[in-house]
Amino acid sequence: MTLSLKTRAERFVATLRHCQVLGLSVESMEGTTLVMRLPYSDKIVGNPMDGTVHGGSLTTLMDTACGTAVFSVLPGFELCPTLDLRMDYMKAAEPGIDLLAEARVIRIASSVVFTECEVFQGEGEARDLVAKCAAAFMRIGPEMTPAEFRARIEQDEPSAGDAV
Repeated sequence: MTLSLKTRAERFVATLRHCQVLGLSVESMEGTTLVMRLPYSDKIVGNPMDGTVHGGSLTTLMDTACGTAVFSVLPGFELCPTLDLRMDYMKAAEPGIDLLAEARVIRIASSVVFTECEVFQGEGEARDLVAKCAAAFMRIGPEMTPAEFRARIEQDEPSAGDAV
């Protein structure tokens, strides 16, 4: 079965429980670039007094966006654990506004995949950089990916109950 990059990304995200809880969704996946949305909600608030987004929410968004881009572009079904993640917080995320992560695979080596990601709020001229990261993912080979996981990605309609 041949899946589009976006479908692979969507099905990968559908299997991850934290993505379901946070409402993460794939907006687009073209070439080596993935755009993922984290909707603003009480679940991502770090300061309940002013609604500021918790830094851990941004970390989760960037790590998941980069990892999903890696999974989507590699041939076969190869899970790649995060090896390194270096983040820069540029400014506090504004309360009430969704976050968009734009992750790019910048180099695929034999044992490591290198990525970068930027998180924005707003669109077009109003697009505002909130955080960015550089991340590396360890290639473990498709043979190390559990057959059950691959089956979930390949099936026609992954269900919400399939999360791991």
